[in-house]
Amino acid sequence: MQTINWQEKYKDKVKAASAAMQLIKSGNSIFIGTGCAQPQHLVHSLVEYSDHIYDAHIVHLLTMGEAPYVDDKFRDKFKMNSFFIADNVRHALDRGVGDYTPIFLSEIPAEFESGRIPIDVALISVAPPDANGLCSLGVSVDIVQSAAASARYVIAQVNSHMPRTHGNSFLHVNTIDVLVPYDEPIIEIPIDEPDETLRRIGQNVAQLVEDGSTIECGIGRLPQALAEYLVYKKDLGVHTEMFSDWIIDLIDCGAITCAKKSLNRGKIVASFCMGSKRLYDYIDNNPFFEFYPTEYVNDVHVISQHDKMVAINVGLEIDLTGQVCADSLGYKFYSGIGGQVDFIRGAARSRGGKAVIAMPSTAKNGEISRIVPNLTEGAGVVTTRADVHYVVTEYGIAYLHGKSIRQRVLDLINIAHPKFRKGLMQAAKARNYIYQDQIELSWDQVNYPEELEHYATLRDGTEIFFRPIKPVDEPALSEMLYSLSEQSVRTRYMTRTVAFPHKDVQQLTNIDYKSDIAIVGMVPGVGGDDMVAIAQYYLDPKTLAAEVAFLVQDEWQQKGMGTFLLDYITQVARQRGVKRFYAKVLPDNRPMLAVFQNSGYRVNVEFDGDVYNVSYDLTKERQ
Repeated sequence: MQTINWQEKYKDKVKAASAAMQLIKSGNSIFIGTGCAQPQHLVHSLVEYSDHIYDAHIVHLLTMGEAPYVDDKFRDKFKMNSFFIADNVRHALDRGVGDYTPIFLSEIPAEFESGRIPIDVALISVAPPDANGLCSLGVSVDIVQSAAASARYVIAQVNSHMPRTHGNSFLHVNTIDVLVPYDEPIIEIPIDEPDETLRRIGQNVAQLVEDGSTIECGIGRLPQALAEYLVYKKDLGVHTEMFSDWIIDLIDCGAITCAKKSLNRGKIVASFCMGSKRLYDYIDNNPFFEFYPTEYVNDVHVISQHDKMVAINVGLEIDLTGQVCADSLGYKFYSGIGGQVDFIRGAARSRGGKAVIAMPSTAKNGEISRIVPNLTEGAGVVTTRADVHYVVTEYGIAYLHGKSIRQRVLDLINIAHPKFRKGLMQAAKARNYIYQDQIELSWDQVNYPEELEHYATLRDGTEIFFRPIKPVDEPALSEMLYSLSEQSVRTRYMTRTVAFPHKDVQQLTNIDYKSDIAIVGMVPGVGGDDMVAIAQYYLDPKTLAAEVAFLVQDEWQQKGMGTFLLDYITQVARQRGVKRFYAKVLPDNRPMLAVFQNSGYRVNVEFDGDVYNVSYDLTKERQ
C-alpha cells in the first residue's frame, strides 16, 4: 500500500484535540464511537477542555474505555444517554444521573437520519487515510457510520493502531471536519476461561449447529465455550453483530469457511468486534472479514436470507411462559436490547434457521433460578413468548415455539436446576398452567442418566437417537401410542386398548431412572423429534428381577429396532445390577419371540395356555 504523508496532504483539517473541542457548543448532542474503537484521547480532551460547554448530551451505543463525563463534577456539563449499558456507565444509571434508551439496534440509524435523535458532533476513531483519502472505521462500523453521516461536525482521532478493515467500513476525508492525530493502543477486552457450566451450555448449543450453518454469536465466556464444541463442524459461516477472539481458532481449524453462506459468500460479516491485540492484528487488512453498518448487519430481512441461520443470544431470566428478560435485573437496567430481537426474528424466518436463547440455569452462585414462575418485578421483556424458540441451559434444550403454556412449563422445568424444579412445578400448578395431577418427582434426588444417550444405525442405514425418557416426552409418547395399529396395541398391552389418558401416560414418562428405566428412539420430525420406539423395564428391588417390554411404531418395525433395543436395555440393566429379565409374549407375536431367542442368552420359554413367559439370567454371559 502506498505510504502518504496524510498530515501534510490534509493539513487544513489537522488540529490538536484542544482546538477541535472548540467546535462543541453548550446544548450540543455528542456521539462517541462504539466499543473498543472509542476515541479515548478525544473523550479525555472533551472533559479537559469543557470550560465553555454546558448541558451537552452524550449519546453512544456501548463504550469500553473510561467515561469521565459521568463523573459528578461534570454533572452540569454532560448528560449521558446510552443505547446499551456497559460497566463504565452502569453506576451512573444506578445513581439516576444517566439515561438508557431501549431500542432495537437495527432501528438506531433511522433515528439519527430522521433527526429524532440529533447528532451535532461525532467523536470517532479511524485508521489513517490511504492514498485515495479513505479512512477505515476499523473495529467498529456499527452505528458509527450513520452517526458520522448525520452529524453536523465529525471529529476523528486518527490512530495508526486501528486495524484497516474491509467491507463498507470507510469514510472519505472530505466527510470529516477535523483530523486529530493521536496514536494509542486499541482497547482490549480480556475473556475469562469458561467454567464447567458454560461448557455444558456450549456443548448443548453446538448440537443445534449443523454443518453449513451461518452463526451469530457475540463476546464473553459463552461464545468461547461454544467455540470449543464447534471445531469439528464443517463450512460454518458468520453473520454477526459482533465477535471476539473465539473466531480465530475456528477459522484456523477449518470449521469456519463461509463457503456455504447464502449472502456474502466467502466472507465473515460483522458490524464490530472486541477482543485482544491478537484479534486486531488478525483482522487488519484481512479480506476474509467485512464490516458493515448496523442497518445492514442487523436487518431482519438480510439475516433471514441466510439458510440455516443460527442466532445465539443470552438471557438474564425467563419465565415459565417463555418471556425472556435480557436487559434488566428487576428495576435495575443492566445491559440493553441490542441486536437480540433482530437476530432472533431473522433466524426464525431463515430456511432451516434456529433462534437460541442460552443461559445458566442459576445465578448468584446457584442461590436463585434463572427460570422463574414470573419475571422479577420491574424486569423488562426483550424477547417475547411469541418470539422464543430454543432455550438452552446446562441441563438441556427446550423448544418452545408453537407449544402450549402447559408444554412450555414442563419443557422449561426440565432444563431448570433440579433443586428448583419442585418449586417451579408447584408455582405452575398454583397458576393453573399445568394439570393439578401432574406428577412431582424428587428432582434433587433424580439424576437424568445422560450417559445412556446413544446414536445407532439400523440395518437400513437410518440413524436413530436413543435416550432415556423424560417427563417432557408425554406429548410425543401419547402421539406415538395413538398412531399404533390395533395389532401393535394388542401385542404390547394384550388388550384392545384405544385410550391412553394423561394420567396413565405420565406414569410412563416420570420415572426415577433407578428401579425403572425407559429408553426411547427419536427421529427428526416436522415439529421437533418424533418418538418411534420405547423399551422399558420395571425392577422388583427385592428380587432384582425386572419385567421388560418393547413397543415400536408400525412403520419402524422389521428394521432391527427391537433387536437393538433389547440388546441396549440389557446392557443398561446388567450395569445397574439387574439379575433377571422376564416378559409375557402373545403366541402370535412371533417377531418378539424371535428377538428374545436371538438375544444370545439362554432363554427360558414356558407357555401357560394364554401367553409365553420368557425369562433369562443376566448374570450369565451370552452364549
